[in-house]
Amino acid sequence: MIHIIWEFHVRAGQEAEFEKHYSGEGTWAQFFRRDPAYRGTRLVRDSSQSRRYVTIDAWDDEGAYGAFRVTNRAEYATIDERMKPLMESEKRLGVFEVK
Repeated sequence: MIHIIWEFHVRAGQEAEFEKHYSGEGTWAQFFRRDPAYRGTRLVRDSSQSRRYVTIDAWDDEGAYGAFRVTNRAEYATIDERMKPLMESEKRLGVFEVK
């Protein structure tokens, strides 16, 4: 299993909307659930910087995630573009193997 970790700095006033789309029941999680290799999403917020969040997406392996992105590239890009106004920055921190 792998965890794909992203860091987000959310625009002031957009926290609730961001949480709605990026939570384990949000827009992204619903989209990813189409694939049986997707295992879930956790959304965590920094306790000292209230507009800083991290998502942790769990997948069976990096190949499955990559194949999902290729197969669903147009819809992925559409959702990603729709979410951009919610945040100041977005950064993929990496892909981590679960040991």
